[in-house]
Amino acid sequence: MENINEPIISIKDLRMSYGSEDVLKGINIDIHKGQIIGYIGPNGAGKSTTVKILLGILNNYRGTIKIFGEDISNGSIEYKKKIGYVPETAEVYENLTAREYLTFIGELYGLDYEKVDEKAKKLMELFGIDNVYDSRISSFSKGMRQKVLIISSLLHNPDILFLDEPLSGLDANSVMVVKEIMSELASQGKTIFYSSHIMDVVERISSRIVLINGGQVVADGTFEELKAKSKEGSLEEIFNQLTGFNQHKQIAEEFVSVLSSEA
Repeated sequence: MENINEPIISIKDLRMSYGSEDVLKGINIDIHKGQIIGYIGPNGAGKSTTVKILLGILNNYRGTIKIFGEDISNGSIEYKKKIGYVPETAEVYENLTAREYLTFIGELYGLDYEKVDEKAKKLMELFGIDNVYDSRISSFSKGMRQKVLIISSLLHNPDILFLDEPLSGLDANSVMVVKEIMSELASQGKTIFYSSHIMDVVERISSRIVLINGGQVVADGTFEELKAKSKEGSLEEIFNQLTGFNQHKQIAEEFVSVLSSEA
């Protein structure tokens, strides 16, 4: 029986190397049900590597990872049925229609064709794109593809959702809808692992923020806790302080001066 106090994801001393390069240098995080984790860090910090390990895509790591209380190194793929994933750049079968693609994904998760077809059409309708349900994905705009990806990650009603830049290409209204969907899912006890470079969104939606830099956790807490520790105002400023990036103003000034030069 599931222990309600047990973390839904437990990461202990997670290390990963590519050749001689250490990408993850001992990550320790416990995540509980109903949390929206803002998982942030500069490019190359190890965010994508962490997520790929949790999804079972990469497996030559060191350390211990438990998801739903089970060690994922035991070879079982059962836990994957309860996980949804929106990657930053996804390979979608462009020659398929949205109906063909979404019912295919649903059936992979063991859902009945008729049920998944009905559910997918309703979700497309709620996103305002049911008129292209039978159109090929190759004809879709970036925003429409993103909506299809989000639907495909949620069709099987997963308990854990991994989102990597999920708002990419979405219009302002859809961004509001997706943020509200995340809050609603979290209130139902779903766990969301949210990775983005858009700091103000992370700041607003996350119940907890984990910042990694150089393969290590350099901050972990609510936005208020991080703010109190760093004496900085916005998450962007905290991020820059903790990752040591402070040349943005200087670079911008030099960039603009080049634009106006006579060279």
